[in-house]
Amino acid sequence: MMETRHPDTALDDQPIPVRVRLAATWTSFMFLYAYVDILNFFTPGVVEDILDGRVFEFDLSQTFSTTALTLVAIPILMVVLSATLPARANRVTNLVVAAAYVPVTAFNAVGESWLYFYGLGIVLELTLLALILRYAWTWPRTTPPAILATDPDAAAVRAWVAGPPNATRGED
Repeated sequence: MMETRHPDTALDDQPIPVRVRLAATWTSFMFLYAYVDILNFFTPGVVEDILDGRVFEFDLSQTFSTTALTLVAIPILMVVLSATLPARANRVTNLVVAAAYVPVTAFNAVGESWLYFYGLGIVLELTLLALILRYAWTWPRTTPPAILATDPDAAAVRAWVAGPPNATRGED
């Protein structure tokens, strides 16, 4: 009886770098943040209030619009900052900004009559902020070079990477 070989069907599950996780999570947060506001326009009375110059309890003004732009721009900028800042600054920035956005996000439920709609949006946004905090808080650490220099296993790895003393690299 002939045995048929099947190729390995396991998918290659590459680890995702922390920077990519953070940028992707901020991107998801921004989509929710924007779409909750956009879909809110379909709530009865919202467009009429805007046309009358009011949003929630606030008068529409340059100050209101500048504040709203700032509140949206910070998470937007966090997408690029998460991908480009050095690790230590990246971690701290993500921890501070995500923690600051928890009360900002929760504030969006104040005075709203459509609690299912806003409740779902807020729960999803808070879940993403919790993921950002977790990713930043658990950012992997590297082993300090002093420990590697004294670790007997590290010496074996260095010897293996270096190869035999008289070996030429890259030639067959």
